Amino acid sequence: MLKRIYVYIISILMLTPLSAQDTEAPAAPDSVDIPLRIRAGIEIAGPAIYLADKNILNLEFYGSVDLNEVRSIYAAAGFTDYHYSQYNYSYSTKGSFLRAGMDFNLLRPEMAEGRYWAGLGLRYGISRFSYETSSFSYENYWGSTSASVPRQSAWSHFIEASGGFRADLFKNFSIGWMVSARKLIYSGADKHLSPIYFPGYGESGSSFSFAINYFLTWNIPYKKIRVQIKPEPVEEPEDAATEGDDDFSRNVGRQRIGS
Repeated sequence: MLKRIYVYIISILMLTPLSAQDTEAPAAPDSVDIPLRIRAGIEIAGPAIYLADKNILNLEFYGSVDLNEVRSIYAAAGFTDYHYSQYNYSYSTKGSFLRAGMDFNLLRPEMAEGRYWAGLGLRYGISRFSYETSSFSYENYWGSTSASVPRQSAWSHFIEASGGFRADLFKNFSIGWMVSARKLIYSGADKHLSPIYFPGYGESGSSFSFAINYFLTWNIPYKKIRVQIKPEPVEEPEDAATEGDDDFSRNVGRQRIGS
């Protein structure tokens, strides 16, 4: 009977390390596969705004190509038809625009997995458009005066910084938003008759123009890469650092006594 008890205890001791090893969490992977994609998208806020306000129509399409898990080339093109009027003034502008630059994904590869994007974009934009003031009137001491400014064409240039988020809604289809700040660097028009609205840029009344856009995107995977995951740095506990300093001080003290 006693022999059986010994055998039973030894068996438990031998199996315990194996059981503990089986219940340990699996080791974190040291790499992850990221699909690189070609994207084509449409901006949906512009048509939605036009349904509520017939004075402004913005149509925009974009495309991008992933270079790696962080960087992608970006280009967008669109068309704008803008009208503004009040009791003594009527203005309109119409034209197309192009923006191109680079996007940077700030998410870690193991979080993004090729399905999520949260980052920044830098772009350069140009706009080709025509504008006119079909009528304006004003009153002075001698009476009321009416006039107009004929249609004329111009080019404008601007830069843009943007930030946003994009996520897969289902396979090969994603949705996202982007907030942009734009700075006009060349209006291409007479400073006395400067347009009040630039296609692709926005209103020109302030130093910067701000916009928010919403995109529906179709994704086409064309390549898969394996990205090494960098381990997060392990911070040394304060107690261990203090203990190391104490040991160093004691060793220095002993050397001085010995000398």
